[in-house]
Amino acid sequence: MTGPIPMPYPNADAPAQDLIAACVHCGFCLPTCPTFAVLGVEMDSPRGRIHLMKTVWDHRLGADSPGLEDHISKCLDCRACETACPSGVEYGKLVEGARSQIVTARPRSPLERLVRVGAFDWLLPHRRILGAFAVFSIAAKRLGMGTLLRATRLGLARRMADLLDLLPDRATSDPLVAAPAKGQRRGRVAMLEGCVMGSVFGATNAATARVLARNGVEVVATGGQTCCGALHAHAGERERARELARRNIAAFERSAVDAVIVNAAGCGAAMKEYGWLLKDDPEWSARASVFAARVRDATEYLGDLGLTEQPGTLRGRVTWDDPCHLLHGQKIRAQPRALLAAIPGLDIVPLEEADWCCGSAGTYNVTQPDLARSILERKVANIVRSGADTVVTANPGCLMQIQSGLRHSGSNVRVVHLLDLLDEAYRAH
Repeated sequence: MTGPIPMPYPNADAPAQDLIAACVHCGFCLPTCPTFAVLGVEMDSPRGRIHLMKTVWDHRLGADSPGLEDHISKCLDCRACETACPSGVEYGKLVEGARSQIVTARPRSPLERLVRVGAFDWLLPHRRILGAFAVFSIAAKRLGMGTLLRATRLGLARRMADLLDLLPDRATSDPLVAAPAKGQRRGRVAMLEGCVMGSVFGATNAATARVLARNGVEVVATGGQTCCGALHAHAGERERARELARRNIAAFERSAVDAVIVNAAGCGAAMKEYGWLLKDDPEWSARASVFAARVRDATEYLGDLGLTEQPGTLRGRVTWDDPCHLLHGQKIRAQPRALLAAIPGLDIVPLEEADWCCGSAGTYNVTQPDLARSILERKVANIVRSGADTVVTANPGCLMQIQSGLRHSGSNVRVVHLLDLLDEAYRAH
């Protein structure tokens, strides 16, 4: 007597079997995995999750299994395991593929479907709407809405309160304007304005353009661009991510530039993988690969190009925290540290576990608030122990997550984007 056949992966976005086969089960990834560190469960490690993905291919577990969703959804997709892996397993591609199958295979409640449509279709691709939403949310935070929401003791209300806590004290959403190169032109670039960067951290976009221009790089404005699709891909919304990727490729193709600059690590990692995202699309595959090869993180591009103008002197004790999708996703480590060291007057102190996730991970701090909080507490403790008065990083999610954690701990340590700090140093001349 046999039982029902488990549901197979529903479409071609399933975790690729050749990528699964690259895992030799050595376990080098386990000590680097934040969720394994917190939970101590094998299936909440990269090795365990890859095993679960393989069992679906082996027809021993269904793609609609609640257990599969539970363990895959707890993954941060921080990709620290990729840095540790001696076999070069591309775990990020695997976990995002698995999530796409779960989203298709498992039924969603009406509320979750509404939230997904609201976030992925209405807010993220439309910067003006997202900007207005951010301004409204920051105003609600200032009026103490978070306290009122927590007083209801409803799960959804508490999550909304947690989301309000993450917001900065102010949002800037001015559109990016072109910036001519100062002195001899050394490059011509376009910039991704981004959804969160463009609607909340517009001032950082402007600072990035100013720093590039000061160092001989012309920055051109690019119309028609949209959200990079990283959050969509992380959440298993592959087709939505592909639609956004096509729009961005078409928009930036019209700009005759040397590179497309991104100052949000998660966005840059996603855009560098547009070739993989669109590999099965005959019309867009080659275009996506060409485009992805031109994407550069702002710190990567400036670090490789070199500064032509010496920044002014700043005083303070600072430490650098690696955004996961900069270090593990894009393998960028030396350039941001070199740029930070180029600012005279700073006392740069090391941060223990600078390569450890802060728990933001896209929307993870909203979908897995308890785990995210545990991971954040470890990061905050390391920052406080460093003795720094400023922590420098290069991703909006990290900025908001770390600042929120420090605020809740009672610390007054400042959190700042590296390009904002460089711009501040140039203005100190």
